[in-house]
Amino acid sequence: MPTVTTHNTGIEIFYEDNGAPDAEVILLVMGLGAQMTLWPDELVAALVGDGFRVIRYDNRDIGLSQKMEGARAPSPVIQLLRRKIGFPAKVPYTLKDMADDGIGLLDALGIARAHVVGASMGGMIAQLMAVHHGERLASLTSIMSTTGNSKLPQAEKHAIEALIAPLKSLEEEAVVAHGLNIARHIGSPGFPFDPDQQREKVLRNVRRSVYPAGLPRQFAAIIDDGCRRSRLAQVRTPTLVLHGEADPLVKMEAGEDTARHISGARLVTIPGWGHDIPVALVPRIAGEIAGHARGV
Repeated sequence: MPTVTTHNTGIEIFYEDNGAPDAEVILLVMGLGAQMTLWPDELVAALVGDGFRVIRYDNRDIGLSQKMEGARAPSPVIQLLRRKIGFPAKVPYTLKDMADDGIGLLDALGIARAHVVGASMGGMIAQLMAVHHGERLASLTSIMSTTGNSKLPQAEKHAIEALIAPLKSLEEEAVVAHGLNIARHIGSPGFPFDPDQQREKVLRNVRRSVYPAGLPRQFAAIIDDGCRRSRLAQVRTPTLVLHGEADPLVKMEAGEDTARHISGARLVTIPGWGHDIPVALVPRIAGEIAGHARGV
């Protein structure tokens, strides 16, 4: 299996590498509780077709990368209360640790610089790569993500409830139903999915890996990181912010806030786009990413 153990964090990372070895690299970073396979194959193929080497990987605690077995995350309520009084709860790992994982993967593959593209929590991780490892990023694309400021409009109740709902069972059909429910609640109203195709996609991911224990630890890392506005003001990496105008989970104002707090960032919003990557939008998204990478 294509795995590496990062020298900087000591975490075993599973990755996939596509495209010419000497082409410019695009590193894809996925979001909360999401395997690297949520980056559509069609998007990877489009970027490779545009002349890029595309690397996607599973974050720690998800998919086929290392699991942080035995580590306990604080409850979100307790964690938020402790942050408010200035005594943050201890978390198993941080978003910066996850950003360091991605840089460690680049190190292991001998890649000096890459165009880093992150979606949702992956956008937060990519932002922190730009904050702490700016010299390693040729460009940054932050998709459906946020600065983490608590005053921004919050997720619609139905969307966050679907995302964090506990699994009723680890039986395959129950896990597939859970995944389909998430897709229905966070998906794109302007680009509705085909139910049969979506079920097949969810089923492939379920058969690849099911690891619900990682989600609360990743969620704790998001809460722990707090607001990144002041840190993002330091970023000098050429930045593109992509966001859906119909995103029910990370509202469009969060994308606007991200672009506002990164010097020179360009914001592109798309009507009807929610918190997923519909196949119908792949040509547009791939074109935006490739155009941004070529323009730096």
